[in-house]
Amino acid sequence: MNPSELLDHLAGLGLSTETHTHEAVFTVEESAPVKAAIAGAHSKNLFLKDRRGRLFLVVAEHDTRVDLKTLHERVGASGRLSFGSADLLREVLGVEPGSVTPFALVHDRDRRVSVVLDELLMRHPLLNFHPLANTMTTSIANPDFLAFLKATGYEPAVIRLGPQSERAKPDCMASGAAPS
Repeated sequence: MNPSELLDHLAGLGLSTETHTHEAVFTVEESAPVKAAIAGAHSKNLFLKDRRGRLFLVVAEHDTRVDLKTLHERVGASGRLSFGSADLLREVLGVEPGSVTPFALVHDRDRRVSVVLDELLMRHPLLNFHPLANTMTTSIANPDFLAFLKATGYEPAVIRLGPQSERAKPDCMASGAAPS
């Protein structure tokens, strides 16, 4: 699926989205101008694997500190988590590094990936993710995002990924920030 086909798929599910085109962004830092221009919470998306090869997609607010040294204990992984290779990312989610997004779960036909969502991110009414390419950002309402995950066959784990004190408290009316 390409970005246009994904957006058609989302519309076919009856989900409302708005997509913004912008320069390619590869890091949270590079995305600052994009974040500032698009309302809603922005994310960082980590494609991870454990020592037994189990895969995880961790979706957190852009400024959340995710402690990979302890995350495995909280998500039931076998040993510490590490980043999945670019080849594995392409094979399972069909996207390039820098374009990791929960929307890529449409490519995971074998449901190899376990999805972990940041509880604080999920408090926001509007979420932003790349629609399979890092030259666009798609805004989607929180309930529609959850409906997408369910329609794609996922029941995500929702956990607090970072201490409240490390970040500003979410403000449902505030603009978010980050590349997805």
